[in-house]
Amino acid sequence: MNVAILGASAKPDRYSYKVLKELSAKGFSVFPVNPALKEIEGIKTYASLGEIEEKIDTVTVYLSPERSAALGDEISGLHPGRVIFNPGAENPTLADRLRADGIEVLDACTLVMLRTGEF
Repeated sequence: MNVAILGASAKPDRYSYKVLKELSAKGFSVFPVNPALKEIEGIKTYASLGEIEEKIDTVTVYLSPERSAALGDEISGLHPGRVIFNPGAENPTLADRLRADGIEVLDACTLVMLRTGEF
């Protein structure tokens, strides 16, 4: 399964970093997205979702609603199976738009989902 991490961080105390490490450890292919970084822990980082050429199954969002609001076209353009808005990243307007595009949307914690077998 291919997972894009929108708002990925190289800071070990950030949840987006922790989820990158855990997804990788569990065998998922991760595609961190952060325009300020070239790589995280040796994993290529993408400046935008549009740079990812592989099919993305899940987008997990770690951006504030203000920052994610402008990314609706990019997210929809990937045609992911689902988008997970992590705590603090919930964006009801964007979620409604993605649902209208046929994308499953969850307000959930990716780390909790991974650790409870719900991912």
